[in-house]
Amino acid sequence: MNTVKVGDKVRFLNTTGGGIVRSFKGKDQVLVEDEDGFEVPALIRECVVVGGENEMQVHSSNRPKSQPQVQVQQSAPKPQPKPEEVKIEETAEGERMNIYLAYLPLEPTKVMQQSGYETYFINDSNYYLLFNYMNRHNNSWISRYNGLIEPNTKIFLEEFGKEDLNDLERICVQLIAFKKDKPYSLKNSISVELHLDTVKFYKQHCFMENDFFEEDAMVYPIVRNDVPERELLVSAADLKEAMYQKVQEERHAPQPIVKKKSDTAVLEVDLHITELLDNTNGLSNADMLTYQLDKFHEVLGKYANHKGQKIVFIHGKGDGVLRKAIEKELKTRYKQYYYQDASFREYGFGATMVTIK
Repeated sequence: MNTVKVGDKVRFLNTTGGGIVRSFKGKDQVLVEDEDGFEVPALIRECVVVGGENEMQVHSSNRPKSQPQVQVQQSAPKPQPKPEEVKIEETAEGERMNIYLAYLPLEPTKVMQQSGYETYFINDSNYYLLFNYMNRHNNSWISRYNGLIEPNTKIFLEEFGKEDLNDLERICVQLIAFKKDKPYSLKNSISVELHLDTVKFYKQHCFMENDFFEEDAMVYPIVRNDVPERELLVSAADLKEAMYQKVQEERHAPQPIVKKKSDTAVLEVDLHITELLDNTNGLSNADMLTYQLDKFHEVLGKYANHKGQKIVFIHGKGDGVLRKAIEKELKTRYKQYYYQDASFREYGFGATMVTIK
């Protein structure tokens, strides 16, 4: 009979399995730790020592052998059909590039308040465009959007608020034009720098009707009929030098001698009826007034092209009927002429001076 002690490896005689003896239970039993870590009670007489604790563990002959994993062969994914490319509808006008930036308010009724804005890039041409939209920051540039746009389309670039307007005072767009799978006219790469008047973003009337949106928008051309927009940038120093040079040239240029003209002589026209007619028999006061006014119109018509001509119409004081009639004509029919009372010393209250303008 084998002596069993703690730490021995044993196998069971009347059943499968075995393990390591961990302790004794009473006089005729031991606790055996199996492979799963459980302590199983067994009679000492039914245990056979097969080795020490450091030797290979006893495996149950009835333990199911591990089955090899069956690998399921996955079928290759079926190739998905390629999406059909949208056919580009070209136009005769589209062979010349017209490229724009557009700015729209998010809330048109709140432009003066806290409305934000959105930016769109418009490609009104038959060409694909690789483009980069950026703003100037100190002495560097920051790209705000870059990508590819298809022919005759517009795309959304970004949304921004009033707090971002200072960053958009100087913007730049660079682009390269091409066509896919067909011959085309070569277009030069383009870089256009623009100055945005950001004050306009606060004025609703600056957003106007346009060809690209149902809403009012500010549209800035980048390229028009293949010609890039060029901003005239003149430094203050260059402007000052040009003005100084112009003044010097004008001072040294020969100048014609212009003699001062003498003042135009003042023309006097006496409208007293006795000075106009030798005989007034049979004429009513209305007839005489009509005759005097006709003479007044005749003189003004004769000197209408004599700029600066001064004419004194002597009408006398009387009841003031003729004076009032003349002033009425000057206020209505001859509003472009300047008139005033003639010299009191020479004509008293009975004359009006008219200056032809």
